[in-house]
Amino acid sequence: MANWTLVDGDWDLVANKSGTTRLGFSLLLKFFELEGRFPDVLEEVPSLAVEYVADLVKVPATDFAKCTLVGRTAEYHRKQIREALGFRPATLADEEALTGWLAAVVYPVELVEARQRDGLLVEYRARKIEPPGRTRVEKIPVAARGRWESAFCVRVIECLGEVGIARLLFLVAEDNEAGTALLAALKRDPGAVGLDSLLTEITKLNDVRRLGLPEGLFADCSEKLVAAWRARAIKMYPSDFRDTSADVRIALLAALCWSRQAEITDALVELLVALVHKINARAERRVEKQLTAELKKVRGKEGILFKLATAAVDKPDEVVRRALFPVVGEKTLRELVAEAKANEKVFKAKVRTTLRSSYSSYYRQMLPPLLNTLGFRCDNTAYRPVMDALALLAKYAGVDGKTRFYDAGDVVPMDGVVRKDWREAVVDDKGRVERIPYELCVLVALRDAVRRREIYVEGAARWCNPEDDLPGDFEPPARCTTPRSASR
Repeated sequence: MANWTLVDGDWDLVANKSGTTRLGFSLLLKFFELEGRFPDVLEEVPSLAVEYVADLVKVPATDFAKCTLVGRTAEYHRKQIREALGFRPATLADEEALTGWLAAVVYPVELVEARQRDGLLVEYRARKIEPPGRTRVEKIPVAARGRWESAFCVRVIECLGEVGIARLLFLVAEDNEAGTALLAALKRDPGAVGLDSLLTEITKLNDVRRLGLPEGLFADCSEKLVAAWRARAIKMYPSDFRDTSADVRIALLAALCWSRQAEITDALVELLVALVHKINARAERRVEKQLTAELKKVRGKEGILFKLATAAVDKPDEVVRRALFPVVGEKTLRELVAEAKANEKVFKAKVRTTLRSSYSSYYRQMLPPLLNTLGFRCDNTAYRPVMDALALLAKYAGVDGKTRFYDAGDVVPMDGVVRKDWREAVVDDKGRVERIPYELCVLVALRDAVRRREIYVEGAARWCNPEDDLPGDFEPPARCTTPRSASR
C-alpha cells in the first residue's frame, strides 16, 4: 500500500477539498501516478486502495461510489493532477508521432497485441503525455500495423528485385499447375525415413534454391516475425495469395520460401542421420536372425549354464577352480569362451558384408546428390578428417562405381573416420582402400560429427554453425586442435 500513501506534496493538493471530492481526488492522483493515465471506470481502482486512502483522508470508503469521472469538476481535477505531475493532454500530432514510433520500434520485435498496447502506454508515460480515450488509443496500433506492414513489404520487394519477384509470383499464378504443384511440394513435410524420402527432399531443396532468394533477405528481422509471416502463408492456397494485395502477396511468399529452405535443409540432415542409423540397425537385425540357429556348437549350453549357476550359489565363497571346474570342466569352459569370441567376430564380419551389399545395391545412389546439395562445414582448420574424407568422396562422385579402390596417390583419412573393427574390411592385404566400405565409414563418421555439432550444414536452422547461436560478445575458449584419442 506504500504506493497509495499521500506524501507532503499530495496533501497540499487535497488541502482545499473535503468529503467525497477529497477522497475521489486523492484516489485519482495516486492512480495516475501508478498507471500514467486516469481510470476509465471507478471499478479499476482496487477496493483495498479505496479503503486505505479513505482511512488516510478520514472519509467513508463508500463515498467513492458517489464520485464521477465526467463533468466540469472531474475535468478540473484532471487538469490539476496533470499540472502537478508535469503531464499534458495528447494531441493529434502526438498520436501521429507515436504511430510512427510503434511501427518503427515495437512492431518489428513484438507480435503480441496486448504487449504492443502496453508498450504504447509506457511510451505515453515516458513522454509525459496523458493517453487519449480507449477508442483513440486502440486506433493507434491498427494504424501502426498497417504502416509497418507496408514498410516491411517494400523492404522485402526491394531486396528481391524484379527477377526474384517474378519467380515467387509464378508459384501462385492463375491456371499454373506447375507453380501450384511446386508450392504444394514446398509445404509438404518429409515422409518416413528412407531413400525415397531423402531423394525427394533433395529435389525439393534444389527447387526452392532455384528461386534465388537473396542471402540476407530477412537478416535484420526477428525470427519470430519471419515465423509469423511463414505461419500465415503456410495455411494459404494459391487463390488466397491472389486475393491479397501484391506487396503482401510477395512478402508472404518470400517468408514462406525463405523459412522452408532452412526447414527442408534441417529435414534433409535429420533424414541422413536417421537413414545411416537405419542401414546399420537393419543389417545387424538381419545377421542376428541368420546366426540364431548357429549358436549351439557346444552341445547342451542350457544344462551347462544350470550346473554353473547351481555350483556358484551353493558355494559362493569357494575358489572357481574348486567349485566350478569339477561340475563342468575347464576344457568345456574354454571352448565356450572361444566359441563366443568366434561368434562375435563372425557376427561383425557378416554385419559388414550385409551392410556393404545393401549399400552398394540400393543406398549408394544417394551419395552424389547428397554431397552436391548439402554444404557441410567445419571451423576446425587443424584437425578435420571427416571433411577431408568428404572431399575425397566428392572427388570420386563421378567415377564409375565399378572402380573398387582409391588411387594409390590419394590421401585417404583413416583416423577419426574408420573404426578399428572396420579396418580389415576397408583396407585389403595389399594396403589398398576399398571405396564402398570406406564410404559407409564416412557416412557413419559424418552422422556422429553432425550430431555433436563438430560439423554444421550451411543454410540450416537447427544444424547451423553453433557459433551463430552465441551472443555477439561471447568469447569462446581456445579450440583443441588434436584428436581426442591423441590426448589420452
